[in-house]
Formats: sequence, structure tokens, C-alpha cells
Amino acid sequence: MKQPSSLKFAGKLQDYRLLIKFNLSFMVVFSALISYLLAPKIKEYDWAQIGLFFLGGMLVTGSANTINQIVEKDTDALMKRTANRPVAAGRMSVQEASTFAVLSGIGGVLILWLNFNFLAAALAAFSLFVYAFIYTPLKKVSSISVLVGAIPGSLPCLIGWAAGNDDLSIGGWVLFALQFFWQFPHFWAIAWIAHKDYSTAGFKLLPSDQGPTKYSAIQAIIYSLLLVPVGVLPYFVGGPNGGGMSGIVSLVIVMLANLAMVGQCVRLYREMTVKAARRVMFSSYIYLPVVLLSLLANKTA
Repeated sequence: MKQPSSLKFAGKLQDYRLLIKFNLSFMVVFSALISYLLAPKIKEYDWAQIGLFFLGGMLVTGSANTINQIVEKDTDALMKRTANRPVAAGRMSVQEASTFAVLSGIGGVLILWLNFNFLAAALAAFSLFVYAFIYTPLKKVSSISVLVGAIPGSLPCLIGWAAGNDDLSIGGWVLFALQFFWQFPHFWAIAWIAHKDYSTAGFKLLPSDQGPTKYSAIQAIIYSLLLVPVGVLPYFVGGPNGGGMSGIVSLVIVMLANLAMVGQCVRLYREMTVKAARRVMFSSYIYLPVVLLSLLANKTA
């Protein structure tokens, strides 16, 4: 029986949603957008510019995620959590995915360049390159890939700051550092939960060669502890006239969020279970929007 065209369209739309890893891309662009709005030069919201920034960011991020799925199509097919991705499942050809990756990558970079500045566009292009062509193949070589991947994972904050402030001043680097250190407990929790799948695919993502061990849990604690001093910095630097980018209310919220992350990582060390790793993962998902939105809500004039 022939499938109705409306169902074909819906299926194709869902495949593209999976191709760009929509939820991940949205979270990445969200952090970039908040960083853009935190820039001191952004005094009021221009919704047209916000929309353009969001579109450009989604296109660049979607391009990077598409290249990732093209490169990893064979390993994606081996893992339960990724086997249904369109390229891995054979529903989309490599040629179609490649065409989308090229067009969306170029389109996103041009949007950022023409509507914001060259600095933001160059950083976006650099981030795409590192994620797709350095981090992605390195995942099978060494767990150092997580450190390398944390760079493009944090660059959205610098991209947003550069788009809003047209520079790479201290505030952008503080936001970069927040997202950089956050990624380690976040990603290691995911790698802990999906360890069997990742091992089947040959990925080396946990800090210990033996997989989910006390050493891996200690590393998660260390990086969550590093978030604590970094979380203080927005109160002191990054704002107008040499002051802080955010106020005392956000400082308290960020500190509480940081301590909660440390607590969950310590709990993982004590319990050494997938359930505890899942708590770290969900805590990290909550952490980032809470911290970024609190900084924005309490932004100094």
C-alpha cells in the first residue's frame, strides 16, 4: 500500500530532526543566545536579531551534528541508542546528508557574518571544524577526545558574546569556562550510562580504560568542584564599566546549583551505579539553563 505524501513528509521531517540532533542543537544554541544577551553592548532585545542568531546557530550546529552522523554511520548502526538515526538506518543517503551539511554550515556562518560580525562567524566555523573533523574521529582513539570536544562544546558562549559585544573580552571567557567545566560531569555521566553501547562501537570516552570506575567518578567530582570558583566570577567581571555581568541573586543561585552538582557527583562516587550516573546527567541538564537564565535575569545595567 502506498504511503500518503503527508506521512512521507512527516517522516522526512523527523529524519532531519534526528539528523541535526535537534534537542542537543537547541541546548547548544540556547547557551550561545543567552551569552549574546549577556553581552554589555546588548541593552534591549531586538527580536529580529535574536531570531537570526538562533537560525544561524541552529544551521551551524546542525551541520556539525550531520557530519558527525555521516562519519559515524557504521558505529551508530551498532548501538541501540543511535541505530535509528537516518543515515545509520539507511533511510537517508550519505550524499543527501552531505549536501545538507554543506548548505546548512555555509548558510549558518553567512547569517552570523552578515548580520552580526566576522568574529562570531569565524568562531562558529572553527567550532564546526573541530567538532566534526577532530573530536568525532578522536573518540575511537583516546578519552582525550572529551577534552577536545569540550572546546567546541564551550565555544557557543564565545560565539554569542562575540556576536553581541564584537570582542572576546573577559565576560565571554568566563561563560566559556562555565560551560567547559560543566561538560565533563555531564558527558561522563552519559558515557557511564551508555558504556556498553559505546564499548561495542569502540568509543573511548570515560577517563578510565576500565570504564565506570572510582577514578571516573573522582574526575567528575574534580570538574564539578572547578565550577564553584568559576561560578563566582560573573559577579565580579564581564559587566559594563569593569563591574560584574550579574548580581548577588544570580551569585547565590549559581553557587547552589554548583553545590548540587558536586553533591550528585559525590553520590555517584559513593554508589557507583547507573542510577547515580543518571542523577548526575539530569542534574547537569537542569544546571545549565538555571545558571544561564539566572545570570541573564540578574544582568547588571
